[in-house]
Amino acid sequence: MTDPISLPAKPRISWRAFFRRAGWLESIGIVGVPVITVIAVLAPFLTPFDPQLRVAGTYLPPSAEHWFGTDEIGRDLFSRVILGVQYTWLPALAVIGFGLMLGTTLGLVSGFLGGKIDLIIQRATDLFLVLPATLVALAVVATIGPGLVNTMIAIAIFWWPWYSRISRDEIRRLKVRPHVDAARVAGVRGVRLLLRYLLPGVVPALLIAATLDVANIIMTISLMSFLGLGQPAPAPELGAMTSRALGSLTVHWWLPILPAAAIFVLCLLANLAGDGIRAALRGT
Repeated sequence: MTDPISLPAKPRISWRAFFRRAGWLESIGIVGVPVITVIAVLAPFLTPFDPQLRVAGTYLPPSAEHWFGTDEIGRDLFSRVILGVQYTWLPALAVIGFGLMLGTTLGLVSGFLGGKIDLIIQRATDLFLVLPATLVALAVVATIGPGLVNTMIAIAIFWWPWYSRISRDEIRRLKVRPHVDAARVAGVRGVRLLLRYLLPGVVPALLIAATLDVANIIMTISLMSFLGLGQPAPAPELGAMTSRALGSLTVHWWLPILPAAAIFVLCLLANLAGDGIRAALRGT
């Protein structure tokens, strides 16, 4: 049985029009995000050398054979940076996924039901929002011990409230729209009303926020790794690689600069993608 009331039809937008509205520079980010994701997933198969083994002399500068040079042990730095992308990019996506699931669920329930439930959920959300998330996450990792999983848990604990607030505000805005009132009159209630007529309107705002948040989480993960709270050596985390090589900055510049440049590129692509998606969706 089909719903008696349908969502308001939106004009279809072609991919060409989508990228044109996004802008050419932002389109690079939109294309780059899935490319980086594929690279991160396939990183162990894309490295030209074993990232953990000595493959050449120590402190070799970038060359045709070793694009990023070699480190103090003789490991290929390009291979380590490629694997470091996996250690940074995929955890950021995992934190975003957890935050979206928890935050969106609480926000939908809060905005849809209202009343005391809304009050309780929003006060809990406010409590997490006022905490200095990065500092508290650092304290949590320092308490439970360093490690990538612990870092992800510490960040995820404090990242969901943003999505809860966004989804709750969008639900409250959409509840008074004419197509939702028409669905109620037609007898649509409860979960069906929420999922069929309200949730689709929340997705664009959440998508934009999540894409823009990737860079923030990458920076937070890299900061913790830089401070020694990530995976222990010899794991090729980008932040840790930059930290350990800072003493070689003036002599072997490629050791700290190139892993840091990889972090910069990841953040730049994520921000460009978020800006492009926001511009394209607002134009529809």
